[in-house]
Amino acid sequence: MRVAVLTVSTSRAGGGPDESGDALERFARELGGEVAAREIVADEPQQIEERLRRYADVDRCDLVLTTGGTGVAPRDLTPEATRAVIDREVPGIAEALREASKPHTRNWMLSRGIAGIRSRTLIVNFPGNPRSIAQTSGAIAAALPHALELIADEPTRHA
Repeated sequence: MRVAVLTVSTSRAGGGPDESGDALERFARELGGEVAAREIVADEPQQIEERLRRYADVDRCDLVLTTGGTGVAPRDLTPEATRAVIDREVPGIAEALREASKPHTRNWMLSRGIAGIRSRTLIVNFPGNPRSIAQTSGAIAAALPHALELIADEPTRHA
């Protein structure tokens, strides 16, 4: 499975540690993924959309994990950029991430991340806090391999 990790952060785009990207890269490897691309972009919808299209259409990644830009601040536009490039949403993934964050923060409902499919690529928006990635990724880990098989139109066994 080819995975791309995209950190959306204007402050991190200028340099410095990317702990959220590190957390998503660890998660991708725990899933058995090969990280084919990892980048940081500013909170600019055009940049986000361009990367998502490239990861799906050119790099042919099976899974794209984003971190950052999912809140309610004016510059938090990752969900809008994701929605602009996907063909279909997968709302249960985003719902599971929010549900998993409930025990950890009273602001869980402010996360606007989405998940969706572009061609044969699954794109999942995670919050920008590395701690929240660790707290929520387990909620979707077991379902992702099956989802990716279905998206790739591979034969699967339904449990």
